[in-house]
Amino acid sequence: MNTEAPAVANSRGFPDRAKVVIIGGGVIGTSVAYHLTKLGWTDVVLLERDQLTSGTTWHAAGLVVSGGMTTETLAWMAKYSRDLFEVLEEETGMSTGFRPVGYLQTASNPRRLAKLRREADFLKLMDIEREEVSAAEVAAMWPQLDAEDVLGGFYTANEGRADPYNVAHSLAAGARLGGARIIQGTPVTGINQHDGRVTGVVTPKGTIEAEYVVNCAGMWARQLGALAGVSVPLQAIEHAYLITEPFDDVSPDLPILEDPDRFAYYREETGGLMVGLFEPVAAPWSLDTIPDDFSFGEIPSDWDRLAPFLEFAMEILPGLESVGVRKLFTGPESFTPDNGYLMGEAPELDNFFVAAGFNSLGILSGGGAGSIMASWIVDGVPPIDVTDIDIARLSPWQTGKSYLAERSVELLGRLHSTGSWPHSSPATARNIRRSVLHERLAESGAHFSESSGWELASWFAPPGEHPEPVLSYGRQPWFDFHAAEHRAVREAVALFDMSSMSKFLVQGADAELLLNHIGGNNVSVPVGQCVYSQFLNRRGTIEADVTITRLAEDRFLLVVAELFHRRTEAMLRRAIGDTRVVVTDITSGYTLMTIQGPNSRALLGEMTDADLSNEAFPYYTAQEIGLHHGHGIAQRMSFVGELGWELFVPTDFSLGVYDRAVDLGRDHGLVLAGMETLESTRTEAGRLDYGLDIENSDSPLEAGLTFAIDFDKPGGFVGREALLEQRKNRPYRSRLVQFLLSDPEPLLHGEEPILLDGESVGYLRSGAYGHTMGAAMGFGYVEHADGVTADLVNGGNFEIVVESERYEASASLRAVYDPKNLRPRS
Repeated sequence: MNTEAPAVANSRGFPDRAKVVIIGGGVIGTSVAYHLTKLGWTDVVLLERDQLTSGTTWHAAGLVVSGGMTTETLAWMAKYSRDLFEVLEEETGMSTGFRPVGYLQTASNPRRLAKLRREADFLKLMDIEREEVSAAEVAAMWPQLDAEDVLGGFYTANEGRADPYNVAHSLAAGARLGGARIIQGTPVTGINQHDGRVTGVVTPKGTIEAEYVVNCAGMWARQLGALAGVSVPLQAIEHAYLITEPFDDVSPDLPILEDPDRFAYYREETGGLMVGLFEPVAAPWSLDTIPDDFSFGEIPSDWDRLAPFLEFAMEILPGLESVGVRKLFTGPESFTPDNGYLMGEAPELDNFFVAAGFNSLGILSGGGAGSIMASWIVDGVPPIDVTDIDIARLSPWQTGKSYLAERSVELLGRLHSTGSWPHSSPATARNIRRSVLHERLAESGAHFSESSGWELASWFAPPGEHPEPVLSYGRQPWFDFHAAEHRAVREAVALFDMSSMSKFLVQGADAELLLNHIGGNNVSVPVGQCVYSQFLNRRGTIEADVTITRLAEDRFLLVVAELFHRRTEAMLRRAIGDTRVVVTDITSGYTLMTIQGPNSRALLGEMTDADLSNEAFPYYTAQEIGLHHGHGIAQRMSFVGELGWELFVPTDFSLGVYDRAVDLGRDHGLVLAGMETLESTRTEAGRLDYGLDIENSDSPLEAGLTFAIDFDKPGGFVGREALLEQRKNRPYRSRLVQFLLSDPEPLLHGEEPILLDGESVGYLRSGAYGHTMGAAMGFGYVEHADGVTADLVNGGNFEIVVESERYEASASLRAVYDPKNLRPRS
């Protein structure tokens, strides 16, 4: 039933006002419109510059499968889309063309087989049944396939393919039935805004006032975002598929086939075969701008570039040697720098939402994407974990032409084959953001990963050692080097470069008031006190995990992980309103060196005249101290569970301080340590990593963070009422639990199923090897209808599933390493 008045039209019949204007009439735009009407928002106008599906939707391969959907959010989107497309015709009268012909993935090497097995274990938890099949069964399903090199496969019977054109038009029909208005032939030429909030759109037919605008413009989304001052980092890339002439025994019911190691997928197409490429060396298209008049368009195919990849993909189909080629089609698809979707409210502009950059997966994710976006707009908060899809995770500089040109070359191959492995980082467009210490670390054997453009020292190789990382879930060639770093943290002292962490100064007469309002903990503390807190939304779930230090009565230092820089910055901006607060990003102004381990006090004591004793420098306090010939802010805290200090050193003093620490450290057993060791030590110590163990759909109560919530502070805080209501329902039905395997051999990386008495009760959010504890460890939420109590956790028969094998695990609600947190206070 419609609950709103329809869009108001002018005398020419073109609307003057609407609650929501959606820009773009592909599968994503029509899905957002459809789902908004399902939530009762009927005052919706969708504007399409030409015709529905005329951008990229029309030429999509139409796969409706769950390959690569290795997070709960992505798996949910794929399953929801598949289920919706199966029944949508009953509502709209228009078929989506969905046919569950089945989906078959193959593995031709042991590492790929292990990876697909892990994915199948996880997807089963998401109600996606993926059956492991033998090489002989693969050959029976695909008679055209030379399966000699196939070790095995994984088959999902109820997935398949749909008609992309019909999917979008069926969604559009549903949106119209719900009251939405769809207007074709109407490009948007401007975005109106006032006081940081979108107010409408400009078109050649007139201006439409709007409370919300949703950018679903596909490969035009970057250009459209620029009209609003919003960065949308995506780039159109050439995506090719070959269609053969018809030949015998190719059935329309042939399962979708995917061979990740050949960077290809295969399906039936009008009696022939379609061979689609996700080649490891791709080509960006139209780097400057996407032409406004590009509709139902095709890019000239570059046979010379594509031929080697096509030959490699077709080697396993020997029957194609005598079959003609009907068409080699190349069309543009928009990809993002990290292969994650771009969804959510733009950090720069309130009520301006983006749903774009679906990396060739728009059809199989389209239903779920529209549902998430509609709920996000209507409720003001996302209904699901959006860590990997929130547009706020990316930065404005990532819209740069040179950056996108370089990074886009590897994005197809990483999406399909090489990107979703543990410890894997992009190879292109690197060394963009580097710590002042970068060259020193590189000279000391650092091997780097990348996060938000920052080069992070991941692990260090001893002199003369040059191990090459491999795509594997097993032990890496650098595993023993990492273990030595870990031991140094526990037994001596280690230095980590954490300069990538985002740092903000929050200043002004109302700074305390603002931070107490959006954070659960109380920052009304003495100068020099550090506070661990979470920024919450009105549902009481965690939007950011922060450390706040009071530097003065009206000045605070706020630190958050680099991936959540823009989200945190936007939360602060939106909360400021008319308060007397100024927020300054000082990330690049300070190097963050953290010195951790039992010998950290002795080492730091030789670099400063400050008294580092427990009495003079208590745990979780900060002081401005001298450091060799420089100075900095020292915070006594530890993410790794040891005695230690975090040193915020002005960049102009950093090299001198670092060199002195390394020189003096030789007498104290100092080791340089990287992010792999940070992860393993923090996992042992029970420290949580936002984006993994906790995220925007998690409650701090269920995560065991009640100690960081002050329910009684004056003025309350955002989310307080929701948490008070939740607190009434103890024991909580979901709790974050730490697990330790009994067997020292398996490795954990996250997404492994958790079993209690043989039944699934959750999955690991993260995993690392606990070198001190002697086995792999991880965090995961355990769910139980009767509540998760300490007795259930401590006495339960828990197992973790690794590559379809069950391994006994002990469970704890407290850190198994130093459960009383005595070592950092020593």
